[in-house]
Amino acid sequence: MSEAQADGLNLAAEFPPVATAQWEAAIHADLKGADYEKRLVWRTEEGLNVKPYYRQEDLAGLEAQTDIAPGQFPFTRGARADWEIAQNPAIPADAVRGDRLHEQGATSVQELAYALAEGVERLAAQVEKGVPADAAAPAIPFVFGVGSNYFFEIAKLRAARLLWAQAVAAFGPAGEACRMRIHAVTALSNKSICDPWTNLLRSTTEALSAALGGCDALTVQSFHYPERLANNIQLILKEEAHLDKVADPAGGSYYVEALTAALARAAWTIFQRVDAAGGYTKARASGAIDAAVEQSREARQKAVAARRRTLVGVNNYPNLTERIDDSGPADPAGRLAEPFEKLRLRTQRHAAKTGRTPRVLLLTRGDLNMRMARAQFCQNFIGCAGFEIVESADFEKAAADIIVLCSSDPEYLALAQEVCPKVQAPVMVAGNPKDQIAALQQAGVAGFVHVQSNAVETLSAWQDRLGMEA
Repeated sequence: MSEAQADGLNLAAEFPPVATAQWEAAIHADLKGADYEKRLVWRTEEGLNVKPYYRQEDLAGLEAQTDIAPGQFPFTRGARADWEIAQNPAIPADAVRGDRLHEQGATSVQELAYALAEGVERLAAQVEKGVPADAAAPAIPFVFGVGSNYFFEIAKLRAARLLWAQAVAAFGPAGEACRMRIHAVTALSNKSICDPWTNLLRSTTEALSAALGGCDALTVQSFHYPERLANNIQLILKEEAHLDKVADPAGGSYYVEALTAALARAAWTIFQRVDAAGGYTKARASGAIDAAVEQSREARQKAVAARRRTLVGVNNYPNLTERIDDSGPADPAGRLAEPFEKLRLRTQRHAAKTGRTPRVLLLTRGDLNMRMARAQFCQNFIGCAGFEIVESADFEKAAADIIVLCSSDPEYLALAQEVCPKVQAPVMVAGNPKDQIAALQQAGVAGFVHVQSNAVETLSAWQDRLGMEA
């Protein structure tokens, strides 16, 4: 036995504890007066505030959730590590379809709340008919969609089991009857025909979330990539990543545990509201659920259109040489990428008809850092419409359909006064120099493109100006 073993090896002693107050003081010092809440707290579409870090103290009061083993009530940690690969599932007709809410645009909280409300209503109806809760509860299958918000989707499945267990317990069955059986299905609403291999990456992270969240069965939906790869994702997670060997590997994570509790609390609030208004069926018939989901969907669509929410290859980081293909079977309607796909297809049709793709010149002049940053921004922004993009400091030799000035704010007016009188193409400015907008417009600038621009509206207006058929 070594001397270290004899004395006891305590690595923690080498790292003295640091109080939260000390961490906070260091953070505020680094912020140098910047607003902590605005800079570091993430306000999600669910209405939750996600902190920049979590510590053990954030789990205070969650002992009933955290101090349990997999398979114990309230089943936050699931019951097993393995899951069924269900690539061609026969989903029961009477399943509670949270996945449909997901595809319609519901937030994680809404998907949990409305699925719970439907499940409880069905359970209550069975109990009223004389079916014991021990038999009725396990007979209600649940299907949840899994999107690409990685940690939220892990926490969502954990929160679903927690909520269902607490709700079913009110009917007095045995403990195991309170466990929710979850069939997870990867989403289609966030997939695209643009840069389709990114769909494979999205499906992989979604399958990871489902597995780590403890689903009982999983369907990976392929979208413009081979079906066999969808099946292979699950095989790799099992046979190579060995995710079927450990139950609830996310358990104990301060962030995941706190997020699980936050989602459950928020969903429970909505569930109680639905229950107080007469239950799921009445809320659905009144249009209240559809209206709430539609509001969330519209907010998400606006975030994608304004590029506050990124779909790689669709509204940011597009493949500038790609030609997209929509000649296959009809894709599910309502996907977030559809407005950008329509932009690309409109440009492609115009190019096929006229024999040339509209060209955008990024005219780079002046301050090196600003012109490079704004040119890069425009590459990503304008590339979403499928235009040809060239970059040059010389506007007189480049035949362009649109010219975008890429420089610094102080240099824009002189540049616009030089360029606008000498060109026929509309001239845009990359940036939002608020103090100079009137002067720039007077000099001939036709518009502006910046981080607050709605990409769909802006690029569609450019296509209109170039005479493209809708």
